[in-house]
Amino acid sequence: MEEIIKINQNEQGEAQVSARELYQALEVKKSYRFSQWFETNAKQLIENEDFTSVDATTVVNNGAIKTIQDYLLTVDAAKQIALMSGTEKGKQVRMYFIQVEKAWNSPDQIMARALTIAQMKLDHKDNLIAEMKPKALFADAVSASQTSILVGELAKLLKQNGIDTGANRLFMWLRENGYLIRRKGTDYNMPTQKSMEMGLFEIKEHNHINSNGVNVTTKTSKVTGKGQQYFINKFLQAA
Repeated sequence: MEEIIKINQNEQGEAQVSARELYQALEVKKSYRFSQWFETNAKQLIENEDFTSVDATTVVNNGAIKTIQDYLLTVDAAKQIALMSGTEKGKQVRMYFIQVEKAWNSPDQIMARALTIAQMKLDHKDNLIAEMKPKALFADAVSASQTSILVGELAKLLKQNGIDTGANRLFMWLRENGYLIRRKGTDYNMPTQKSMEMGLFEIKEHNHINSNGVNVTTKTSKVTGKGQQYFINKFLQAA
């Protein structure tokens, strides 16, 4: 059987037809623009049942690729539009769809489509596993770490693994979400009581003698291994 118009298959195994390709197959008058033609015919159809809106691409005169509006029709909707055209070409297209449907619903074709859909689902699953594997390995490595790190170092780890953040933005996020103290003063950027109780941070103290001979104690917030795991999971889940 000669192919008049291409019939595609979606992930659910349903047959679909491009409205633009149908428009061309019916040899609609050039003065009748596609948008006008579809708007007129769509009055008899139900959106998201008989057709769905999609973006398509076309190559313009200068070779550039342009995005255009298209619609995916069910075969029944395409047959209805072909019938409503009232032309000899419309009859030919409608008969073509009827013949395709008969072949489409044969046992061999049903089995072939089922196998194709199963393979598509397996491929999709494999892609998800491949995408998540580096993140999972990264998170597992952090959970095993017993070394506390600076907030800036955590920001670098997140950045290396696809989380778009930096030290300043991470500090701001931690303050705004109640993990670090936001009140200006000696406790600024120190862990909140909640963070300490959750075991996300620890405070490291460092003593040194300044230029005036005074013993000075400085405090630094460091993210524990548990905290690293917690924040990494939180950011990855939100990504």
